Amino acid sequence: MNIFQAVILSIVEGISEFLPISSTGHQILTASLLNISQTEFVKSFEIFIQLGAILAVVVIYWKTILENRKALKPLLFAFLPTAIVGFILYKFIKGFLLGNSMVVVLALLIGGVLLIILEKVHKEKDSHTETINNITIKQSILIGLAQSLAVIPGVSRSAATIIGAMFLGIKRKTAVDFAFLLAVPTMLAATTLDLLKSGFSFSSSEWMLLIVGFITTFIVALIVVRWFLKYIQKNTFIPFGIYRIIIAILFWVLVLK
Repeated sequence: MNIFQAVILSIVEGISEFLPISSTGHQILTASLLNISQTEFVKSFEIFIQLGAILAVVVIYWKTILENRKALKPLLFAFLPTAIVGFILYKFIKGFLLGNSMVVVLALLIGGVLLIILEKVHKEKDSHTETINNITIKQSILIGLAQSLAVIPGVSRSAATIIGAMFLGIKRKTAVDFAFLLAVPTMLAATTLDLLKSGFSFSSSEWMLLIVGFITTFIVALIVVRWFLKYIQKNTFIPFGIYRIIIAILFWVLVLK
């Protein structure tokens, strides 16, 4: 992988990480289109640059994190299921799921259909949970279980979390905020685990690619998250569902056929 490819992958990560379209899926599809082999380093790169996306969330939500410590409890309980699943299935995820284009296409397609169905059947009520503080332990655990489905590339961590939260009676804006904040411990744990497993055994040129990827992802994610928070106040997720279906079909026709 060269510097140009690293920048493209990082831009894709920054755009797709917090949108309900699957960053991992887009990373794999982009790597396939750029003829980047799914080596162990490329897989580590795709995980490492998520740190840039994490930093973007921290920059945007740092006041919320510092001033709203009661939110830590539901976030902790939501994080646990994903942490357990990710730790147990680490070898299977990295060895089989990551880099599997067929899995990505199917997950993108099914996820797109589910997003559209969600918007058609979901009706937000005044009684729905309006703040993260009021999310119950039961809701938190179930949201965490929904998020754990994102170990399948193409599912989308944010989509799984947001859909799970909304179906459990949490208001749209709160579901999005919770999904973004939950991304911090989830992605940090995933990146740390991968770095520990790899033993930080990267060459100087590989470290340069990691640094460039981190910075690029941070800048792009910062812009995208701010835009998305404004978007969801007046719009639905249906366009993202349609996009997922279209991109899955195009990839099937142009790449996998």
